Amino acid sequence: MNRVLALLVAGWLLCASMPLFAAEPHVALVKSVSGRVTVMQGGTSREVASGAQLQVADRIVTAPGATAAIVFTDGTMLTLGGGADVQVRDYAFQPKAGKYGFSLYMSKGAAIYESGKIGKMAPETVKVETPKATVGVRGTRFLVEAG
Repeated sequence: MNRVLALLVAGWLLCASMPLFAAEPHVALVKSVSGRVTVMQGGTSREVASGAQLQVADRIVTAPGATAAIVFTDGTMLTLGGGADVQVRDYAFQPKAGKYGFSLYMSKGAAIYESGKIGKMAPETVKVETPKATVGVRGTRFLVEAG
């Protein structure tokens, strides 16, 4: 009986500590997908659909002819065209703490970027990089092409 009680207590303690092992909160949602879109996250690759959550360090790859519309938690929108390869390098949106940051690296493809709250509140923290250029964003909408 003591052994069963000890196992129950150990199980309860394990369940109670689960929030400590929760994954980082998401920074964006994939709103729509057309064609094959994959996300490389923590060494694994998976095909994504509408509603998928993205985190810092995720790499999003669209197949030729595919598209993906992504909305970040501050309202920033990123629409990827076919053959795009983008990595979310940094993202911070904590207005109460005054912490802002948005950094993407686009190694190839094309995307439309539209500023959200970070681009309006702290435009100096927004950066979109390609192999040949870095764009400092000042609260606007633009098309970026790489590779």
